[in-house]
Amino acid sequence: MNMNRIAPTALYQEVAERLRQRIFNHELTPGTWIDEQKLAEQYGISRTPLREALKVLASEGVVELKPRRGCYVTEISRQDMDDIFPLMAMLEGRCALEAVRRAKLADIRALKAIHERLEVAAKEGRIDAFFEANQEFHRLIQELANNRWLLSVIQDLRKVLKLSRLHSLSLEGRLQQSLEEHRVIMAAFEANDPEKAEKHMQDHLLSSRQALARQYDSNTGKAA
Repeated sequence: MNMNRIAPTALYQEVAERLRQRIFNHELTPGTWIDEQKLAEQYGISRTPLREALKVLASEGVVELKPRRGCYVTEISRQDMDDIFPLMAMLEGRCALEAVRRAKLADIRALKAIHERLEVAAKEGRIDAFFEANQEFHRLIQELANNRWLLSVIQDLRKVLKLSRLHSLSLEGRLQQSLEEHRVIMAAFEANDPEKAEKHMQDHLLSSRQALARQYDSNTGKAA
């Protein structure tokens, strides 16, 4: 049995999810033309659910539908990053503020437990483990904010950012710098200080953008 094939009765959402993961895993790289016929044959489906799936991904900014040219995986430019990160800083800063206001003692403990994983991963130099804990740290704060509109916009923007191959944590000193930024965010939660949590989260996101810019310059041989 071909495990790549999708049953004809499957919904287009399943097709969209499979393509989304292939894109985020860079099996389909930015700028790649999407061969609809080939994918439809691979998944064992008609082109109708495939096209519906591509419309979903286009609405998320993951692919681009170009008239008379077909569908392409979205490419993220430096300008895109410069445009997105200030928005992320503003939105996630607001999440942190609302999260502090709503968080109960058990919530602070749960966040602290994730932060301890960041501490251990940083001490051991395990970038992948740090990255995963970092994702959970931010996700929990977003959940604690309990603002579905903020969460929806942040999730859409983060999907677009996943298209970038850059990984700033591999830069010398960035792992420790990121840990320090998480420490002050955590301290603001423990001190029940929503304004500081907002400010520190904004600073953290903007610092991440600066680190990505340095990595881009390093990869292209430009001066930082």
